[in-house]
Amino acid sequence: MNKKTYKGFSYFRSLIFLALIIFVIVFQGQQSGSVFDDDNPYIEQPTMESYMNYRNNNQTHTPSIITIDGYDNFDIGVDNWEQNMTINPLNPLEIFFGANANPQNARYSTNGGLNWTVSNPSYHSSTCCDPWSSYTGNGVLIYASGVNGQYVYRSTNNGMNWSTPVLSVAGNDRNHVSAEYTGNGPYANYVYAGITPGNFGRSTDAGATWTTTFTPSNSLPGCYIAVGPNGAVDGGCVIYVTNTGSVNARTYNFYRSTDGGATFTLRSSQNFAAVVGTANTAGRHVINNARTNPHPKIAMDNSNGPYRGRLYLVYANNNPPASGNKPDIFLRYSTDQGATWSDTNRVNDNINPMLSDQWFPEIYCEKDNGRLYIHWYDDRNNPVNYGTDIYATYTEDGGQTFVENQRLTNTTFLYPRPVCAVNSNCYRGDYTSIAGNKDAAYSIWGDHRNGNAQNMGGYFPDFALTVSPASDTLRGIADSSFHNVKIPGVKLWDKSTVFSAIVNPVPASGSISMTFLNNSTNIPKDSLTSYPDSLRLRVVTSGAVPTGVYTVMVKGNGRNATPVHVRNISITVDNPVGIISNQTAVSFDLYQNFPNPFNPSTSIIYELPQSELVTLKIFDALGKEVTNLVNSRQSAGVYSVDWNAGNHPSGIYFYTIQAGNFKETKRMMLLK
Repeated sequence: MNKKTYKGFSYFRSLIFLALIIFVIVFQGQQSGSVFDDDNPYIEQPTMESYMNYRNNNQTHTPSIITIDGYDNFDIGVDNWEQNMTINPLNPLEIFFGANANPQNARYSTNGGLNWTVSNPSYHSSTCCDPWSSYTGNGVLIYASGVNGQYVYRSTNNGMNWSTPVLSVAGNDRNHVSAEYTGNGPYANYVYAGITPGNFGRSTDAGATWTTTFTPSNSLPGCYIAVGPNGAVDGGCVIYVTNTGSVNARTYNFYRSTDGGATFTLRSSQNFAAVVGTANTAGRHVINNARTNPHPKIAMDNSNGPYRGRLYLVYANNNPPASGNKPDIFLRYSTDQGATWSDTNRVNDNINPMLSDQWFPEIYCEKDNGRLYIHWYDDRNNPVNYGTDIYATYTEDGGQTFVENQRLTNTTFLYPRPVCAVNSNCYRGDYTSIAGNKDAAYSIWGDHRNGNAQNMGGYFPDFALTVSPASDTLRGIADSSFHNVKIPGVKLWDKSTVFSAIVNPVPASGSISMTFLNNSTNIPKDSLTSYPDSLRLRVVTSGAVPTGVYTVMVKGNGRNATPVHVRNISITVDNPVGIISNQTAVSFDLYQNFPNPFNPSTSIIYELPQSELVTLKIFDALGKEVTNLVNSRQSAGVYSVDWNAGNHPSGIYFYTIQAGNFKETKRMMLLK
């Protein structure tokens, strides 16, 4: 072989080797879900920066509840972006969550977001990114993800178990999935999917099989689906939005199907939502150098209320010019399924919108009464440093007016964190989720309070909950403590709150009982209907409770099983010598002895709201005094006195307390 031939061969071999390296990198990236694009503004796949931030930080951790000022934020236990969540319309306590990861992270909750359990399907090898989920009307959970084709996983038990992956629709970026969730009509339980470059598919069997029915152009990422009624018929009306044009001159095309996604017609093309924040030289829209997007989010009213069939559209945008180049959240609606649109209505109610940014909105329309929930990122509390919160509102009059914006985060976090360099295309979040019922919604968002892309949840409307004291020491034979259970404030919450309590562990002998009482009397009461207000929890030990530490879990539940808040009281049982409890009494009271019947000893508990001369006497059935257990002045408090009747015969006895003007008698029985 001559030198010229060898050089040519060597050059060709080098090209082949380079091609193999590129192929391996790309192939392995697709297999593992590691698909990155740092530079192309027309692709919204995760950046390498996002991926490395995820890998370098605590990817998963134990879910926890973060309580500040009585309000809860629920840490789901995943640190990454593009979070998505859905709630089972058949059971509002069942919530499913997914987020980007490598592999992705799927979680389910069966108690309204208090606790989360990992449950990942067997992901398809090419699946990465953009998780979406939706419930059908009969409770089938559809979980979809992928930027190399959208793959769908089905679950009939809220994500505990999964089917094998099925390709719903081919494409390459920014997918979406939505289901008919009313459970009625000729298209009940149909599921619809979309993905860039605009491909649309449907399933007529709750996600088991799929057919591509529509392929419009979608040159920019961001296709969305809304499902609603077709006149008096439940379901069947599908709105599909595609995104065309250029990055700074977008056109959103609204297509409608009235036959369950089989065919579509163009309703209108709109040119709003061009820029959110500022456009950097890399072709991205950014706030504080962190990229964002102006994608509109849509929802339809499936209720039987006055706004049934209304199509809602929410988006962030720098226009109108009065915003001072600071993006706000805007709502429009259509009463003719996307053909014409209402005027713009600003959603965020901060006094001077030119001083702060609002971006990344999400929307959900409740199916029973048509309440429309909206939440978004908002830096109104610290705009100079981009200190960020999640704010929310809702409308019950079809988008005409909104309730006062409410802060869902219980602490402000810096956005982004760490700080993004100019034109770096940092990726600090994209999508959030909100869903709910007719009384309350549950939100999920990306949160930087700890420096990572922490996934947090919160209720809206919501109530604060405090319990004090949070601990006490009791005797195991017969003792009691009182704890103030208070709702000191609310965020638009106007429903009843019902309380319950359990003890863990259950004592091996004896018992620890809990009773909720009025805050000023000993009348049983386990709910509050106006705020602020409180009640008392009485914890009573009876019998021979073993020494140890017990946890009394106090739960506050709203209507429809949400919101749900839990507070713990630590009860130490050590059987101390003495009769005085350190709890504050609010009224005179004499309790039934325990145990009753008894042999040979029993305990008698009473309360004094003030200092008094106290006598506590035992009488037999004939009215003869047997013994005087107490004869002294005692301070206010809760007291427990034991009587050992070992030297007395079986029979009926009476015990009488006299404390100032208070006098009461109760009966007890000695059985030998």
